[in-house]
Amino acid sequence: MNRRDFLRNVGVGGALCGMGMTPGYAMEDGYSGKLLVTVQADGAWDVSSFCDPKMNVAGEPEINWWARSDETRVAGNVAYAPFAENVAFFEKYADRMLVINGVDTQTNAHAAGVLHSWSGRNVDGYPSLPALLTSSSAATLPMAYLTFGGFSVTSNLIRSTVMSDVTALADILRPNVPNWDPNRTIRSSGAVDLVSQAQARRRTRLLADSSLLPLQRYNLESYNSAYANKEAMSQFADLLPNVNDLEQPETIQKNQIYLRQQAQIAVLAFKGGVAAAADLSISGFDTHGDHDRDHEPLMGALTRGIDFLWDYAEQHGIADRLVVVVGSDFARTPFYNSYDGKDHWPVSSYLVMEKNVPWSNRVVGLTDEAQNAFKINPFTLERDDSQGTIIYPKHVHKALRRYLALDNTPADANFQLTDVEDFEFFGK
Repeated sequence: MNRRDFLRNVGVGGALCGMGMTPGYAMEDGYSGKLLVTVQADGAWDVSSFCDPKMNVAGEPEINWWARSDETRVAGNVAYAPFAENVAFFEKYADRMLVINGVDTQTNAHAAGVLHSWSGRNVDGYPSLPALLTSSSAATLPMAYLTFGGFSVTSNLIRSTVMSDVTALADILRPNVPNWDPNRTIRSSGAVDLVSQAQARRRTRLLADSSLLPLQRYNLESYNSAYANKEAMSQFADLLPNVNDLEQPETIQKNQIYLRQQAQIAVLAFKGGVAAAADLSISGFDTHGDHDRDHEPLMGALTRGIDFLWDYAEQHGIADRLVVVVGSDFARTPFYNSYDGKDHWPVSSYLVMEKNVPWSNRVVGLTDEAQNAFKINPFTLERDDSQGTIIYPKHVHKALRRYLALDNTPADANFQLTDVEDFEFFGK
């Protein structure tokens, strides 16, 4: 028996009911909209050594050591710092990126920065952008919203699928195939049939209990409804490599960086039709000491991970649907401390990436030599000290909601970003 037949018979979807399934729905023909990925650089990245490059100013504290012997580079219309592996990254992807600089997160505290940067609000309660997208247009997918860490608040709009152990995922998706030998099966077809029958009897018995509390019934119905998605989960199982063939983590400063593996699983889930959005996460950017030594390899791992995401999406035929939003808690100071580190700085940046769009190959937002934000006109997107406003995360989120057709949806109505200028980052 192959694993597709086994999954159909046993119903692996039931084991995944807590991983993003909305009860009461059967599988639709398929989600064909945009596929959203956030890449969260946890700990606060140094944008002056990335997409908002700063040269040193005579008589002022040094901003960047790389500026002692090099200068700002430009790829297309995008300026960047020649730090880490930025040259290869920006030269390859400038034509599909919008850089939004001078975004004031209004905080130097990590928890508040993560909350503000990834929800658009600096108070608790608002969901992430992937939660809004999946709840509005992809709620029937069995694993609609994947999260590998970072900010993933759903505000009860939809369940997220927490991808903390890919080995466990493989065991759930392929319960009859041992990890050590993908060509073997554990149970006979007769045993599989008995398991399937027992599961069906148990589901019927549990749902017939009139004393069930509403939450218990809801959870059981979620479990039961997952069986409608066996075909989709079977398709995903067929795409998923064996554990030993997954992208292996990088070791940086004794930390294991799984960004490429996260991207691999996300792309395969998108291709398999079981997910529409994912949060990818890479940590370690809080470099209060030995900043250049520690930040450079992490920045390289970040750009290599994004590069892998795009290349793998191309390989699997979904790159034309991909929207990638890259950001961090906030930024790092435009000077070094006494430990050769950089501390917390509120003015940061976002990258928004997509193929073949008219708004890419641009930089919006502006900061001075000391990384202080200028006011920007929401319509012209130029510096405007009299009629403009500082860019805040809420402006980026409002524009992204509009671009992703999430404005005026029920989810958007329940979590509105009110009194927010409408920046034309992506055109009208």
